[in-house]
Amino acid sequence: MQTSPDTPALVIGGGPAGLMAADTLLSAGHRVLLAEAKPSLGRKFLMAGKSGLNLTRAQPFGPFLAAYGGAEAALRPMLSAFTPGAVQGWAEGLGQTTFTGSTGRVFPEVMKASPLLRAWLARLDGMGLERHTRWRWTGWDGGACRFDTPEGLRHITAGVTVLALGGASWAKLGSDGAWADILAREGVALAPFRPANAGLCVAWSEHMRPHFGAPLKNVAFRAGTLVSRGEAVISARGLEGGGLYPLSPALRDGAALEIDLAPDLSLEELTARLSRPRGKQSLSNHLRKVLKLSPAVRALLMEYARPLPDAPEALARRIKALAVPHDGLRPMDEAISTAGGVPFAALDEALMLRARPGTYCAGEMIDWEAPTGGYLLTACLATGLWAGRHAVQRLETR
Repeated sequence: MQTSPDTPALVIGGGPAGLMAADTLLSAGHRVLLAEAKPSLGRKFLMAGKSGLNLTRAQPFGPFLAAYGGAEAALRPMLSAFTPGAVQGWAEGLGQTTFTGSTGRVFPEVMKASPLLRAWLARLDGMGLERHTRWRWTGWDGGACRFDTPEGLRHITAGVTVLALGGASWAKLGSDGAWADILAREGVALAPFRPANAGLCVAWSEHMRPHFGAPLKNVAFRAGTLVSRGEAVISARGLEGGGLYPLSPALRDGAALEIDLAPDLSLEELTARLSRPRGKQSLSNHLRKVLKLSPAVRALLMEYARPLPDAPEALARRIKALAVPHDGLRPMDEAISTAGGVPFAALDEALMLRARPGTYCAGEMIDWEAPTGGYLLTACLATGLWAGRHAVQRLETR
């Protein structure tokens, strides 16, 4: 005789992907138990929103999708079902008015993550979400999920389960990748975790010390075939910032870094400016006046281009492609996100694990990566919605 499960739907992980899956199941009228290992929900979400919560990116869908690189084809159905416009509508449905910045980044007007999370949890609680914190999932015993809880060992059976356990960065906030061993024991062949959206290790000379903390603005970064226009910060350990993060895949694989210090000028225009008579001015003052290079940019040029060529065209070429030696990305736990995890080959089109029918995956635990700027959160929400919808279908057809 078959016994009823403890809950129709179990969601493990209380970040954006897990909450979206829970929301979808609850909205369809199914009872949901959500288990989170940390003392509170959405800890990484709140941390990411401390400097301004970037919800999504308002841009044509083709370029938006291209930001996901090798996972573009696999994520297309999910992102088509929950577009950047849908993300804005979802946030505004929770009472958070949004605005779009000059670069297309979309933010809530309050800029913070906490009001959005509070409104979302209030909505979920109002629909009857049963949530437990400090419940750490430790695997399966037969058909039951096993949890270490403050009250001791618990076993939960469910009609469907959604795993939304995050990647392997920011372990103190819950994304520790410890689930990988559990899935590996189930025969899931995982892609190794690797840092993404991480700072770059650069061994500066003492000459650069006065510029630690200074931004590099109006520059373009190149590594391999990847190019990014944006801002980065000179830190004691190297370079970090949104302008550099899109190059993580190439830099992680050992590609050299080049910086165009004057991306708005062609080589010919730059050469013409450098050919102007400088009189008794020092070359540094000449560069400052004719190119408007900031002190930090000039310092970077002096760090890696000395002795500077006297010929204007040769100097222009150096400025347009300044080679910056580096020692690779910062360690994984210092990265904003990770590549690796559950490959799409281990999942069916519904994001259900082939090795565990009835168990779905969502969010950063799946093997995809994207730069910061709204892409990460959008894909977490979209995969959570997709997994939740298919979990609903399974419940309602069985």
